[in-house]
Amino acid sequence: MDGTPATGMGCCAQTVEWLAGRLRDAPPVVISGAGLSTASGIPAYRDHHGHWQQPTPIQHRDFLNSPSVRQRYWARSFAGWPRMGLASPAPGHRVLSEMERRGLVSSVITQNVDGLHQKAGSQRVIELHGGIARVLCLACGQRFARIAVQQWLLEANPGLAITPQRPAPDGDAQVADRAATEFRVPDCPACGGILKPDVVFFGDSVPRARIAAATRAIDAAQELLVVGSSLMVYSGFRFADYAHRQGKPVLAINHGVTRADHLLELKIEGECGAILERLLALAVRQPD
Repeated sequence: MDGTPATGMGCCAQTVEWLAGRLRDAPPVVISGAGLSTASGIPAYRDHHGHWQQPTPIQHRDFLNSPSVRQRYWARSFAGWPRMGLASPAPGHRVLSEMERRGLVSSVITQNVDGLHQKAGSQRVIELHGGIARVLCLACGQRFARIAVQQWLLEANPGLAITPQRPAPDGDAQVADRAATEFRVPDCPACGGILKPDVVFFGDSVPRARIAAATRAIDAAQELLVVGSSLMVYSGFRFADYAHRQGKPVLAINHGVTRADHLLELKIEGECGAILERLLALAVRQPD
């Protein structure tokens, strides 16, 4: 890209100002990750080096096949949901919403399931991995609000006190083994089927319609901006790779390594919210 700062990696005033100019001239589609939501109190899966820092996640096949796995998941979800359900958007979410309103960002593809982009007011959001605020019946396909399911879980487990030991990224929390084995999981009130959070578990595939929607969003934009994601999971990396193969610039704001570092034309290292706030201020500043 002509005029790209020589310091393509790192964070300096020249680099941030250059990117602000790019937002005005070529509004990107954004792909966001867990690093954007840590400021809302939601932990990330990986550290700044891209290394996994959480217990082994529940696998899709295990959830489907094992009642004890479902029991443990819902016990953990019951303990962790209040924190996730009450989480407020961080400055980065609010800035991206304002950028969309001002035409500086075309849309957001998010790998997060926390719904904080929508809470912040973003309108054009593709939830790649679904949304934790919804629960799906695997038998009849009916969807329920997660807040309603929390009440069903409470009614099915009267007097059972579960103390979260450690919050987890997907709205659940670590709990004692005994609490999990005693936990009762309600069935779908409509048909008696298995209830599952409306998210893509590890080992499952992103629905084709979402992949197609994300691909169209990239096709319609002039460039891709990665915000708060290491892109270590292929379901997110694939879009950086796709944009690069289409000849579109791939840019990033992230605190740490990404799987797509070799594809990036520009990377700003640092805390996403603070950098986005500075970008917005520069992008809307009137020329002297």
